[in-house]
Amino acid sequence: MSSTGDLSWPLRRAASLYGERVAYAIGDEERTYATLAARVANAGDGLRSLPDVDAGDVVGVVAGNSVAYIEAWLAVPAAELVLNPLNFRLALPELEFIVNDSGAKVLCADTRWWQTAAQLAAACPAVQHLVWLDDGEAAPADAVHRWETLAATAGTHWPRDITPHTLAAISYTGGTTGQAKGVMQTHGNLWANAMNTLVALPLSSEDRYLHASPMFHSAGAANIFSLTLQGGYHVVLPAFDPHTFITLAAEQRTTATVIVPTMLNAIVNHPDLADADLSAWRVMGLGAAPPPLELLRRGTELLPCDIRQLYGATETGPHLSSTRPGDLRRWIAAGDDEHLRSCGVPDIGVEVEIRHGDGSVCAAGEVGELHARGPNVMHGYWNRPSETAAAIGADGWYRTGDLGYRLADGYLVLVDRAKDMIISGGENVYTTEVENVLYNHPAVLEAAVYGVPHNVWGEAVHADVVLRPGLAATTAELVEHCRAAIAGFKVPRSITLHGEPLPKSGANKILKRELRDTHWSAARG
Repeated sequence: MSSTGDLSWPLRRAASLYGERVAYAIGDEERTYATLAARVANAGDGLRSLPDVDAGDVVGVVAGNSVAYIEAWLAVPAAELVLNPLNFRLALPELEFIVNDSGAKVLCADTRWWQTAAQLAAACPAVQHLVWLDDGEAAPADAVHRWETLAATAGTHWPRDITPHTLAAISYTGGTTGQAKGVMQTHGNLWANAMNTLVALPLSSEDRYLHASPMFHSAGAANIFSLTLQGGYHVVLPAFDPHTFITLAAEQRTTATVIVPTMLNAIVNHPDLADADLSAWRVMGLGAAPPPLELLRRGTELLPCDIRQLYGATETGPHLSSTRPGDLRRWIAAGDDEHLRSCGVPDIGVEVEIRHGDGSVCAAGEVGELHARGPNVMHGYWNRPSETAAAIGADGWYRTGDLGYRLADGYLVLVDRAKDMIISGGENVYTTEVENVLYNHPAVLEAAVYGVPHNVWGEAVHADVVLRPGLAATTAELVEHCRAAIAGFKVPRSITLHGEPLPKSGANKILKRELRDTHWSAARG
């Protein structure tokens, strides 16, 4: 069995080199990598021993972050099964569609999402087994199978035939932006991503990594494999809120994490931060959406860690590019906002081209669509050959749908999602540019910019804004603030002030579609 492209290898390596090193803790019990390896092997064998479960079958997981979820990510692909991590923030009909589409035979769920899993099992004919995921919790009466029992019981060793092309996971994307599509991630894809992660976010056996992003998301799962390869210590945040994040990071002396801009915004604006000892925090990856420049400045000022901007997509495993050590602090000190907007340079083994609509490659500074190619790019969309062909060309280049440009030194800058760009009176408006200006206002806590219908210009620029507690600003003041910084056609023609946080996806991205649909539905009557 080759190590390259085999997702059983990270844990086998860790057990061999760091067998007596602690991998994680359950309450007061610390478990070593040797123990973790035995539990994962047992759980994989146990899943394969369930009636009518064979190699290549799909195992769905609907749960919050936990060490059992880490074990599932390590066990399911290594057992030659396919993991389907479910976004628990989706509505039940959306989850039902995904489970039916993937054909999952097994569903694993924790306490909070057990009833959801039971409803899915009743509605989805392919589901044959429910597995209770929690450790130490009283299992419900209908929990025939328990993860803890599977992990603690040695079973028959099933023969495995894993190659880099063997399917490892089906991760659905688009459930918040349209009908969900199953991204097929092979062992080779996720292996390449683990290597990219170790370049973008170097980890060692001495690191204590805080799993704060949801493990159903590619960004949340990526560092499970890379940290395990290095024999580091897994610290799990079951669900994100800034108080718990700050408290756990301080108590556990965590050194590394990956989060998204909305999470960073909540952390740096939380009162607990002032008194927390986060001196052990060494490095933070920041991805999923282009962050406001003011947030990067504030995060760099208030946090001790090196912030690395990351870029990618579920279809790419997710990593495509990253900034280098010390980049952000150096750019901030030099007032280099052009580079501060950058999401870094392509990761090793990844090719990125920026192309015009006709397929020709853009010159430095020209905006076009980012295309990517490499061993981390997905195998395709599950059961969707036509959509796969539209996304991945015959030459293997994946169309990201993101707009950006390349600086002269090779750094990439994202300007917008193609679908989010506003065309107002024939002019292109990149929403991230307007959002950056709004975030520069001292009273603005959150901002989302998008296009709304206009009977003359086609679309007009609109912004939804949440103000900082205790601070005030009028919509007229915010408009004038923008007018002083950007061209008139980019200035919001309307602004809605919200008293509550803006809606967010399971990965903590602001749901522009949900905000935008209100305006477009009204226009359609």
